[in-house]
Amino acid sequence: MYLTRMELDTSKRRTVMAFTKPSLFHGAVEAAFAERERKLWRIDKLAGRTYLLLLSAEKPDLGDAVRQFGTENGWETRDYAPFLEGIRTGDRRRFRLTASPVIAKKTGQEDRGKVMAHVTAAWQEKWLADRAAKNGFALSPDEFSAVGNQWVSFNKGRDGRNVTFRQTTFEGLLTVTDEKLFRLALQNGIGREKAYGCGLLTVTGREP
Repeated sequence: MYLTRMELDTSKRRTVMAFTKPSLFHGAVEAAFAERERKLWRIDKLAGRTYLLLLSAEKPDLGDAVRQFGTENGWETRDYAPFLEGIRTGDRRRFRLTASPVIAKKTGQEDRGKVMAHVTAAWQEKWLADRAAKNGFALSPDEFSAVGNQWVSFNKGRDGRNVTFRQTTFEGLLTVTDEKLFRLALQNGIGREKAYGCGLLTVTGREP
């Protein structure tokens, strides 16, 4: 696995467009690989700069993405495998996750349910807490929170099909309860809308 970071030039018109239409970023990410493969990405802000963060099984070629959205700094790719191998049960780590918290509400006896977004921070935080155990980690209510919320809505494809979802960023502290499950969560992501910048979970080094 490889973790790649590309700084975005927020003065470029194409970049500004992609912030509201993430299918543009999705297309650039797809074009960075010779073969179709599972990949995760999100937009991060750090120290006044904005980055595209990308997790993939193969090294990407983001040359075209840099021309569209990037700066002269290009991109940086690191081998993610040593970090994954260093995850241990019992670790306390700071995390960040951008996800699309939803619930399926049934409207009839045979209905599988209509997917609806959680719009309040309390329900979004519950959504993540409910998924923690099966992804190999535990959360304390006073140690994490939903720190960013926005609706994303855009038209995609030749038919102009509308895509609308709620995007939430979570930050805080977690405890690894099952290192194998947690490694899978880091590699496979959590939740829906992974093609459009959701699902990527990242953690920092161990906390004391």
